[in-house]
Amino acid sequence: MSEVQVEAEKRASEGARRAEAQVKHCYSTWSRRYYDEYYGEDAPHPPVHRDILRDLIAASGASSLLDAGCGPASFLRDATDLGADLYGFDLTPEMVDEARRVLEPAGVPGARLWEGSVLDPLAFRCPAEPGRRFGAAICVGVLPHIPADADDAVVAALADAVVPGGLVVAEARNQLFGMFTMNRYSHELVRDTLVDVESLRARVRPEEAEGLERALTRLEGMFRTDLPPVRGGHEDEPGYDEVLSRTHNPLLLADSFRRAGLVDVRTLYYHFHALPPMLEADAPRLFREASIAMEDPEDWRGLVMASAFLVAGRRP
Repeated sequence: MSEVQVEAEKRASEGARRAEAQVKHCYSTWSRRYYDEYYGEDAPHPPVHRDILRDLIAASGASSLLDAGCGPASFLRDATDLGADLYGFDLTPEMVDEARRVLEPAGVPGARLWEGSVLDPLAFRCPAEPGRRFGAAICVGVLPHIPADADDAVVAALADAVVPGGLVVAEARNQLFGMFTMNRYSHELVRDTLVDVESLRARVRPEEAEGLERALTRLEGMFRTDLPPVRGGHEDEPGYDEVLSRTHNPLLLADSFRRAGLVDVRTLYYHFHALPPMLEADAPRLFREASIAMEDPEDWRGLVMASAFLVAGRRP
């Protein structure tokens, strides 16, 4: 490996550590509120993915379940009736403490919940049972916070964590939802993914440069780039939109599953929106009821009308 490659890898590693430290800080004060904000009665959307996950796990017949990035047992607390031994790890110590507190009454030993990063393949092994592999492994709410070049490694670690025939499920925010929202997500999708701005700037002739910049400014003006508002922190920590919080192309994440050797790969969409979200305030009851009525993980319209998705596969 050349010195240039070594230096590039070093910078990438340092960048990943900085991003992870920010994410850890972001979630450090969130452990007691997180479940209520995203799964409770007043959550912006009902947690429909919980039922999708439950159905997938039940159908798999898994006798053990690993939640990689379990948070405050966000899903595990609602999986205690599935008949599987529950395990989980999380990057943030406060989240692990809350998960242990919540799951203790259900008889889940504290040793089955540990601190770890999905960027570390060894974190997918329970310290108390390092030889164990699981009937199912899930990863929810985590992929947005990892660097793009780590996606394949995380999916591979999930696949390696399960027994042959085991289920693997990962959740992500839908990048292609930006084709429907008409807001800053749409602008970012067009500008950063569809349009190769740097290539255009490299090819532009001097007499065209002003026109190109004017076109890019007009492009931005076609979207409500002030929406949605940037989410800040609750205390002194950075907020969700102030740390690494990526979206994923569902077609490409499914390819990552296949590269990991997983089979029977399926993409399941959730959090449908009956109208672009900026229009919700004009008819809030109708918007919410119509959006909930659309929830069908197999509906192809989820490719652009659902804000999140799950990819599921099986280890052969």
